Amino acid sequence: MAIRAVVFDIGGILELSAPEGFDPVDQKWAARWGLEPDEMNGRLGDIWARGAIGLITEAEVVAGIAEGAGTSVAEAEGFMADIWTVYLGTPNVELTAYFEGLHQRYLTGLISNSFVGAREREAASYRYPEMTDDIVYSHECGIAKPDPRIYQLACDRLGVRPDEVVYLDDVERCVAGAAAIGMHAVHYSATATAMAEIDTLLAAYPGGERA
Repeated sequence: MAIRAVVFDIGGILELSAPEGFDPVDQKWAARWGLEPDEMNGRLGDIWARGAIGLITEAEVVAGIAEGAGTSVAEAEGFMADIWTVYLGTPNVELTAYFEGLHQRYLTGLISNSFVGAREREAASYRYPEMTDDIVYSHECGIAKPDPRIYQLACDRLGVRPDEVVYLDDVERCVAGAAAIGMHAVHYSATATAMAEIDTLLAAYPGGERA
């Protein structure tokens, strides 16, 4: 058996957000709209869920936020601008360079529990389509991790078996989902550790697709 492909998650791996995540954005806008953060998130929860699997357009997201929060479309657009800033985070420069380097020998891919609009924004900010063979977004395929179908879809699109793939994710249930279909799944905790674990697997199952 040989490793032919390496697949990464995106958020928390190649894109790093502040530890507090979306909380400051929620608090800022909830206060502006006279709502408690939990109340606001309760009103908008269905929008987030639908946007994550592509059941709603970006325009419908903005309209839904305006209606749910009892505010204007312009205010909803401002809120979403802040959300996207946090969503995109900051680049993990070291790990991105490592991932891009793997593409010289291996098929590479990305799997993301995403939100409608993510592909265009991430392509503009991080040029992922230029550095990898395929990107599976939950909002485009209608399946979210840890559903085993999303991992199998990534394998199918790369033309590999799960046991020919190393997969990296920072969420334990998503790591478990990948392992359940036979991928060599690595749980991300730190960049240096992740790269060392991946290198160990690649050395143990030598292969590659582009060599």
